[in-house]
Amino acid sequence: MPSRPDAQARAPRKTDGDVPPARAIDPADPQLLDNQLCFAVYAAAHAFGRAYRTLLGQHDLTYPQYLVLLVLWEEEGLTVKEIGNRLFLDSGTLTPLLKRLEASGRVRRARDRVDERQVSIFLTPEGRALREELACVPNRAGGMTGLDMEGRRALLDNLVTLRNGLHGGVPC
Repeated sequence: MPSRPDAQARAPRKTDGDVPPARAIDPADPQLLDNQLCFAVYAAAHAFGRAYRTLLGQHDLTYPQYLVLLVLWEEEGLTVKEIGNRLFLDSGTLTPLLKRLEASGRVRRARDRVDERQVSIFLTPEGRALREELACVPNRAGGMTGLDMEGRRALLDNLVTLRNGLHGGVPC
């Protein structure tokens, strides 16, 4: 696994005598931070967050709002619960996000006439128009990865497999 840019081979630190010196660091130790798959994914997610802030900021959109728009560009009229299921977000996180999108004129919420507890989300003309304006975002973000299209596709396939496997919840 590639290490962080600031990672170097490290010798154990000297102690003040009260604490025994640490053992030599084995670069193959599975408990090293740089050997943690979860940390690599976490750090990459943060890097993507910074990249998307730059790409979406000029449109006054956050990354989670962009994800909602992606879902709605595929299929309008989904309920809040359906959008949450697609994005792995609970309603407590999704509802304020949808309210901000509604306040900015990009979506509208409509209560179901039969079951008023159900709220469906629809794009406004402005929300639909953003699809064209943001068409370059996936390629620009992907281009920042340093991976070619084949590498990005392979990574995406592996991450989907990882996500699906983790939803099974394997204990230690």
